[in-house]
Amino acid sequence: MPSSSPSAPPRSTAVRPGRFIAGTLIAGCLAVCLAQIGIALPATLNGLFQEHLHPVGSQLTWISDAFLLPVTVLELTFGVFGDLFGRKRLLVGGALLLGVGEAVAASAPGVHQLWAGQALAGLGAAALFPTSLAMIAAEATDLARRTRSIALWASSLSAGGFLAPLLGGITGNYGSWRWAFVVVVGVAALSALVSLLLAGTSLAPEGRSLDIGGQVTIGVGAFALLYGVIQGPEDGWGSVPVVTAFLVAAVFIGLFVAAELRARSPLLRLSLFANRQFAVASVVAVVGMFSFLGTAYATSIRLGPIQHQSPLRTAFAFLLLNGLTPFLTPLTSRLLTRVAPRLLLAGGLTFIAAGDFVAAALPVGDRALPSLILPLGLVGVGFAFTVSSITTTAVTTAPPHLAGMASAATNLLRDFGFTLGPAVIGAVALSQAASRLDNSLATSHLAPGAEHAAHEVLAEGGPLALNSVPPNSTPGAATPYALDALGHGYALGYAVCGVAAAVAALLVLVMLPSAAKWAARPELEGTLAAPAGGVPTRYLQGKG
Repeated sequence: MPSSSPSAPPRSTAVRPGRFIAGTLIAGCLAVCLAQIGIALPATLNGLFQEHLHPVGSQLTWISDAFLLPVTVLELTFGVFGDLFGRKRLLVGGALLLGVGEAVAASAPGVHQLWAGQALAGLGAAALFPTSLAMIAAEATDLARRTRSIALWASSLSAGGFLAPLLGGITGNYGSWRWAFVVVVGVAALSALVSLLLAGTSLAPEGRSLDIGGQVTIGVGAFALLYGVIQGPEDGWGSVPVVTAFLVAAVFIGLFVAAELRARSPLLRLSLFANRQFAVASVVAVVGMFSFLGTAYATSIRLGPIQHQSPLRTAFAFLLLNGLTPFLTPLTSRLLTRVAPRLLLAGGLTFIAAGDFVAAALPVGDRALPSLILPLGLVGVGFAFTVSSITTTAVTTAPPHLAGMASAATNLLRDFGFTLGPAVIGAVALSQAASRLDNSLATSHLAPGAEHAAHEVLAEGGPLALNSVPPNSTPGAATPYALDALGHGYALGYAVCGVAAAVAALLVLVMLPSAAKWAARPELEGTLAAPAGGVPTRYLQGKG
């Protein structure tokens, strides 16, 4: 059988020149909204988890990361499954699996079953993120339509982040945190039904295979890396489990690269990264999304376990972080077709950095919600610009028949940054808070009994546990020291997010020229020269 030449790449079966199925767009947007609700929901409820389930150490971080871990590890794999076996099936099955996981979480009597439910829901989301984006990108047959569709997808993702705090705030304030998960079960059932009835058939099996070696090596490598990052602060960076995790990660990620370079049909074409636009967007996706979700996580801990504010007040903060994106969608869509992507992307990251630096300067005793409007509003506007421009830049760089692969890679990198956010910021903030608290207790004038009791609580549950003891209890005399230490730790967390966003903005400005010039690359299967942020014209016109 003759091989395809670069001038005639195989086309996804979903690409139909001149046609665009609205049902697929609706199903894909609802699916990604559902998946993002699953990611964002625990942040609003962290205060209630601390109050009712009493997690210690890194257990609170694992509630969020138990969902994010399978998403990050398995998105490339689900990208292949969608290309080979049909993306519609994955939209339906992913929504149903997410619903099952949320049902398990809703009935959890303790933190361990909550982890299990989050992990199952994360498996479903791992199918929804790359599949929904690939279907939408493959359906569009011209640049303007593809750009608008991806902007709507990104807006729907942010809408999930907008709805999650409302859901968590209302159910947590007037009922139980469990009801939040029950509502998500209903949304998952609706998403599965809409996908079943409206989504078009979409697959792109040409040149794709299961690539077992790539799937196993990236799965083990990514899991080990994230485990080491999350458990490092708890077990110690020099502990045997953590060091072993990092060694395993290095070995298996190296094996993944070797496997992909030799595979006839790789899970991820590493040659995609030879395109500077795709490579820079990939790095910025990790760093930028780390900065955003690290900010969200620091905010949830500040308002919940530290200040003990109600879920509704926490929800207000998350509306600032996520709620602006849907309203900015018309502006974002226009800017994506009229402004150089590097400027929009760098501008969004700069907004995030500015918001984080303002948030870092807020006193921990400031409980007024208006104080949050400026810093979190800046981060919310920055996220709206950043997530749309990252996704558009990365996905439109690849030809349509590689939409599944590019979508999976983009989602994986974005969600890898999401996973690192709570893990790294939690590690930095809690370690700094513990150090400051130890020093404060050593120089305090507490009664010996109160100081001893405070050290016992600190050793058992960390600074958050000491901050949450009743003020009239024996260790309660130390709570002002715990509040001060936690304020210092999470202010540093905001600063770390700000520095990361600023570095990413600088990277965009330095590495992406104002008018990128793309050379034809045979290894990219026919990618032609295209303007910055653009797509090779012959693919979009259906002439490939």
